[in-house]
Amino acid sequence: MFQMKPAYSPTLWEAYGVIILILCVISSSIIFAGSVPHIPLLASIVLLIFYGKMKKVPFKQLEAGIAEGARSGMGAIFLFFFIGLLISAWMMSGTIPLLIYTGFELVTPQFFYAIVFIATSIIGICIGSSLTTAATVGVAFIGIASAMEASLAITAGAIVSGAFFGDKMSPLSDTTNLASAMLDVDLFEHIRNMGWTTIPAFAASLLLFGILSPEISAAEFDKMAKFQEALVNTGLIHWYGILPLALLLAMIIWKVPALISLAGSSIVAVGLSYLHSPLPAAKALGILFSGYVSETGSKEMDALLTRGGVESMMFTIGIVILALSMGGLLFVLGIVPKLLSSIESMLKRAASVITASALCAVGINTIIGEQYLSILLTGEAFQPQFKKVGLANKNLSRVLEDAGTVVNPLVPWSICGAYLTSVLGVHTLEYLPFAFFCLLSPVLTVVFGYTGKTLTYIK
Repeated sequence: MFQMKPAYSPTLWEAYGVIILILCVISSSIIFAGSVPHIPLLASIVLLIFYGKMKKVPFKQLEAGIAEGARSGMGAIFLFFFIGLLISAWMMSGTIPLLIYTGFELVTPQFFYAIVFIATSIIGICIGSSLTTAATVGVAFIGIASAMEASLAITAGAIVSGAFFGDKMSPLSDTTNLASAMLDVDLFEHIRNMGWTTIPAFAASLLLFGILSPEISAAEFDKMAKFQEALVNTGLIHWYGILPLALLLAMIIWKVPALISLAGSSIVAVGLSYLHSPLPAAKALGILFSGYVSETGSKEMDALLTRGGVESMMFTIGIVILALSMGGLLFVLGIVPKLLSSIESMLKRAASVITASALCAVGINTIIGEQYLSILLTGEAFQPQFKKVGLANKNLSRVLEDAGTVVNPLVPWSICGAYLTSVLGVHTLEYLPFAFFCLLSPVLTVVFGYTGKTLTYIK
């Protein structure tokens, strides 16, 4: 999308006015009116179309911008289809129930949120996908938090923080590879350089989650033991339930494409389900589409285990299509290019270049709701500026991840924000104050920019 040619060149004040109007429409609708993101996004698209017609931009060009924007998200859309499939398949095989059961075993009287953060960080590094981590291990920890009556908002914040730490630092992550590849930085050099900002953010987050962790009473441990017993009684807890997860990890390590990995793990999971619960083909296919429905008779258990299915992803997919379509209109109307060029012209020192690029990445995530575009657009716009002030490309690749990759889950109408809300059942604005790692990363990258510490200059 970043190569789309604008059909109109607005003034800078026009561009700012349009962006402020759109942000007001979206934020006020979601925060104050309690609307789902789809309606304000549709309203914003209509406003942009009217704006384009007022500026005499042919409707065909506006339509092309919408189509090009939506087309750029097809990879994410297909990934969501397969994740919905994976969750229902893992419910059938007992993989997610087994993870929940095992998670109870890991819980100690103290530091529950810190354990969630560490566990999701480790799985995130192994898998290289924040969304998959949240959809599997994250769902398990949300179930545990529900059972022990811990804060779901803080638990979700720990899950999101750990999942995006893992995504950011994993050599298997698509965003990590994208940020390093587009700037021609060695992948492992990029990861090592990110450590300067990522490790302090991780340590501070771990400390905060440790402080916030509740004391778990003996009564709550008894309740968890009863919950484990109820899980066993579902007939879904079997040793082979770990095999779909092991296969997924192996395929990712072997660098098998994500869609094939998810599909392969789903197929194995469905096959394993026949060892303990053989179903007619029509019913199995129905579960894969509509999701697994638990009928244990326990309200808490059924709420925990009823999830997944391709259909469950439709809400998120709708947001993805609308958000990226709006992004396409913002490009074809010249709004985003004008804002980028205005920021670019103000850069003279290393600190200002790093701050501006970080703000740009955050802004694109906020306006468009797409982390890949925040990496691509910021990288394209600021690479010449980093070179001008003598900064090596690995400084920019670090900023792209610190302020691009990890900010997306904090935006309610973004791809990651909407997806995480759907999967975890906790609204973005509820877990946002507790996603410490995601909040600290962009701050630290700007701080290091001003101090000059850890910056690498061109020799």
